[in-house]
Amino acid sequence: MSIQRVFSVAAAAMLAGVVCAQDKPDLKDPKLRSSYCIGADIGGSLKRQELDLDAKALAAGIADAMAGKLALTDVEIREVLAAFREQMTAGAAAREKSAGEKNLKEGEAFLAANAKKDGVKTTASGLQYKVTKAGSGASPKATDEVKVHYHGTLIDGTVFDSSVERKEPITFPVNGVIPGWVEALQLMKVGDKWQIFIPSKLAYGERGPGGKIGPNATLIFDVELLGIEKPGASK
Repeated sequence: MSIQRVFSVAAAAMLAGVVCAQDKPDLKDPKLRSSYCIGADIGGSLKRQELDLDAKALAAGIADAMAGKLALTDVEIREVLAAFREQMTAGAAAREKSAGEKNLKEGEAFLAANAKKDGVKTTASGLQYKVTKAGSGASPKATDEVKVHYHGTLIDGTVFDSSVERKEPITFPVNGVIPGWVEALQLMKVGDKWQIFIPSKLAYGERGPGGKIGPNATLIFDVELLGIEKPGASK
């Protein structure tokens, strides 16, 4: 949740009248029960962000705003919030940099060890792959569309995406995916099943797409090439 979202949620909470003056609200009362649950949802979001906030001061700010008796001027509030936004942005950048450095180091160590395993081949780009089932069909070109089944994990085994789990293969342009996939697909033949190991530079790089895939993440895919289609054939 962004800082803007934090403040919009807090504003919604104030408008909804979710702050209760009681230390221990009667959760059998429908209004107090709803208020408590909304507050718990807001608090949970703030906790997940690891924001350095004081719960009592936060509640006091909401209560004062609802009562129209703020302890600070509008100018002072804007200044504090602007400084807090900067603090949040700097903190997020520092955490992302630290995570990226950690992921890069672990990914490089993983790939170095993986390259020594039986059946694993490494291309000039650094892409690694292992053939688990050999097909006999044609190889796709960059201008083709392909139909594949895949199962994607991080090096620790965390699943981040899987057409196999969805039980629905996917069709897409070869040149419309990350570089590691573009290279691997053009080396595969229809009917092949490969396990491909993609260094971060051939995946999403230092920024990462978010979600379970962090910055500089090395990715592992089990890929089955089911077929080749000409562009637009799947539409």
